[in-house]
Amino acid sequence: MTTLKRGSRGAEVKTLQSKLNLMADGIFGPLTEEAVKEFQKSKGLKADGIVGAQTWAALGVARNTRKIDEIILHCTATPEGEEFSNAQIKASHLARGFSDIGYHYVIGLNGEVRPGRAEAIAGAHCTGHNTRSIGVCYVGGCPKRTTPNWQMAGKDTRTPAQRAALVKIVKELRGRYPGATVHGHNEFANKACPSFKVKEWLTEVGIKQ
Repeated sequence: MTTLKRGSRGAEVKTLQSKLNLMADGIFGPLTEEAVKEFQKSKGLKADGIVGAQTWAALGVARNTRKIDEIILHCTATPEGEEFSNAQIKASHLARGFSDIGYHYVIGLNGEVRPGRAEAIAGAHCTGHNTRSIGVCYVGGCPKRTTPNWQMAGKDTRTPAQRAALVKIVKELRGRYPGATVHGHNEFANKACPSFKVKEWLTEVGIKQ
């Protein structure tokens, strides 16, 4: 995790705010700073409002020492227009024998980027690539439930808000992990996920590999 302070923005700020039980809007403003200072005081740390290694550790979030060279995009493979919470994803992953939610970030239908597994911990989202990657998943990826055999049919169901959020989070991650390449899960497994062609999408949104 990087050092955060007032004025910082992005997914890591959302992780911080979630840990502090604040509204996770991804903007490190005065309320977040106040909450950080109160937390630091409660832990006997220097109450400067700056979230560095000691504060992250006190929050239970380890600094990421993994070498990340891939960002892998996924979908939840759920019906178009139906929200799917992190708790539901975690439950499904636990049922499959995982220790926690497998993705590092989940993008809801409204474009909210919801923190999942901490970046410092290897994910459980792409066999053979988990230790070196960050997993990002958007909710959707299948046609409506009324479609016959909807579970077997991939469909790009990203809402405009999800599309914008995906560009933003990928750019943020590329900023933190320079040189990391971006892939769809279907490049490494025989499945439709994430139900769109990532290489074409990268060209469309101006993200260079």
